[in-house]
Amino acid sequence: MAGTRLDPIDRKILAELQADGRMTNVELAKRVGISAPPCLRRVRTLEESGYIRGYHADVDSRELGFEVQVFAMVGLNSQAEADLSAFEELCRCWSLVRECHMLNGEVDFILKCVAPDLSTFQSFLTEDLLKAENVASVKTSLVIRDAKDEPGVPFDVLEERISRNA
Repeated sequence: MAGTRLDPIDRKILAELQADGRMTNVELAKRVGISAPPCLRRVRTLEESGYIRGYHADVDSRELGFEVQVFAMVGLNSQAEADLSAFEELCRCWSLVRECHMLNGEVDFILKCVAPDLSTFQSFLTEDLLKAENVASVKTSLVIRDAKDEPGVPFDVLEERISRNA
């Protein structure tokens, strides 16, 4: 299990930073019960090892004028690796696409898109997404409201699983 490669202090550091990535190293060290210098070394190691991919502000898209959020389920004509990679690269270029996930089953990809208004999303849909090479079908669902939007992973579940397997 991947999470067991980290010791309890590393997992605690990750949980604390996931909850508040802006805290100082001194505060983080205090919360995880070690002194500041080894805490900073551990954080740097976690970053270099890829456990921490970055630090971001959690902005409110609606407050910034992005009133429309849509999930688009995309089916492709071909699932050859080159075609999948080409579609993923297109998604990285489209600024309205905020997340792109490859799925198994009836749908090849699900995209999370945001737009300031419905006409902007409709233009993206008709002029970009539907005209993209290899796209066979697109079904969209407009988000009415968010009931939960929790980034990261549930560390409490990880810790419970590790303690069960210990």
